[in-house]
This record gives sequence, structure tokens and C-alpha cells, in this order.
Amino acid sequence: MTNQNDNDIVFCSPLRTPVGRYGGIFRDIPVEDLATTVVDAIVERTGITAKDVDDIILGQASPNGAAPALGRIVALNSTLGKEVPGMQLDRRCGSGLQAVMTAAAHVAMGAADLIIAGGAESMSRTEYTVDGSIRWGVKGGDMQLRDRLAEARETAGGKNHPIPGGMIETAENVRREYKLTREAQDQMAAASHERALKAQAENWFEEEIVPVTIPAKKRGQEPTVVTADEGPREGSTPEKLASLRSIRGKQDEEATVTAGNASSQNDGAAAMIVTTRAKAAELGLTPMLSLKGWAVAGVAPETMGV
Repeated sequence: MTNQNDNDIVFCSPLRTPVGRYGGIFRDIPVEDLATTVVDAIVERTGITAKDVDDIILGQASPNGAAPALGRIVALNSTLGKEVPGMQLDRRCGSGLQAVMTAAAHVAMGAADLIIAGGAESMSRTEYTVDGSIRWGVKGGDMQLRDRLAEARETAGGKNHPIPGGMIETAENVRREYKLTREAQDQMAAASHERALKAQAENWFEEEIVPVTIPAKKRGQEPTVVTADEGPREGSTPEKLASLRSIRGKQDEEATVTAGNASSQNDGAAAMIVTTRAKAAELGLTPMLSLKGWAVAGVAPETMGV
């Protein structure tokens, strides 16, 4: 590799859990446990210690009150322990990537030498809430439970960009603007499942996946060890996908987004080491990539998917 510099920002040892379906195999596993599993695996495989890690930065789009400052909770729960600080940040779907970029900025500025960064999410365990006034007492009327997953999607446009249909509405807006057909979406979805299943069969993900152990629910049962992504579905052909109803069909007779061609809801965690080339060499780490730069940009919330 040419033009290498000791101060290059490099990424080492990227690992992840399998990805679980919404309400699937990881439904009862707290997000901090998923993230801790990955961090412990990074520590074990690389031989780094708590004195080598300046921070843990994790992105999470649906943080919960039971695990505030997720990176810090993971540090405390992991083999690293109390001496390693941690934080969480939220840039919605880009939260994990932003965590890595934020870590890179800290390292580039000399504020840190090595940070573990990534993202974690348990959409299955995202909380339901009630109005904050319950804290001060309710004199009458009903208290409504609100799904924070759905609420956040509807309010993500702020006051000036209402999106009552959430992400599905934004997808339909992009479909309308770019004249994307239902057939094209179903074909792409089917191809995605086919490629993922092929990759699983050929063990393409074996080196990056950290197995997750699910405790037995009944006495006498053995724990379940999860080693593969749960999302890819056998038999997801364009013909089968074409039989699914559109989610917003009642609001728009031309709607095309279905449960089969929409992005899935998932549970999982991923992380990597962000450091300099010199520090990686000092610790015996093998860089997989070097970072040359990054940027962020804003788009209209109504067409977020663009």
C-alpha cells in the first residue's frame, strides 16, 4: 500500500452479532448484552486491555432509559471494566457509522489513541411510553401507550415536515418521484434474499460474526447458540413477493411498499477498533481500511430514502 502515514486513521477487527428479526431470536436479549458480546470478542481476539481503550462510542437510534450512555454500560458489563468511559449518539439509521466517524475525529485530533466504535439496536425491546404528565399525577381520562418506534418515525420530520406515515410514507414518496415500479422493488428484494442466503451457505460472514448464546427458557433445556443472520428467507421469489399487499394501500391505491420489499426491523450489534496506523502497529493490530474523509448532508425528511 502506498502513501501510508503513521497518523492515518485505520479500522481494525470489525465484528458483529448475527442480525435477529424484529420479535425474533433476540427478542428477550437487552441491547447492552448484544453490544457487550461484540466488545468482549474484540478484546479477546486482539489482546487489547482496558489501558489501551480511551472510549467506547456506540450509535443507537432507539435508546432506552434502562441503559443510558450505552457505551459506558457496555464498558462496565464487559471485561474492560470501570476505567473505560463510554457514550452513545443518535443519527437515526446512520448512528453506527456516525459513531465510527466521531471516534475517527477524536483520534485524528489527538484526543484519543484508540476507541471502540459501532452501533447496537434492539428494535424488539424498544419501549412503549405514556405522556410525561403521569409523573405529576393524572386526575381523569385514559392514559395511552405509545410505541416509540412508530412515534419517532412520525416525528422525525420535526414541526415543519410532518410524516404521519413514517418511513413507509417516505419510501412511497421516493417511489412516486422516481417512478419506481412494484415489480422492480420485488425483484430487488428477492435478489437480496438470494444473495444473503448464498453468502450464508458459503460462510462469507463466518469471520465477522460473533455467536450469541440465548439462555434456556425452561429447566433442562440447553441454551441456544445463534451463529447466522435470521432475516434472509428461503423462497422469497418475485412471484411470492408480488402476492403481498401494500402497507399504505388504504391511503394510496398506487402504493407499492410491502412487508416483503421494505427494509426490515432488526436486533443486533457491531463494533470495531478505530485508531492510528502507528498505534495499530504498536499493539499488533491489522488494519482493514484507512479513512480518507467523510461528509454528512441534509435532505427533505419526506424523501429521506433518496
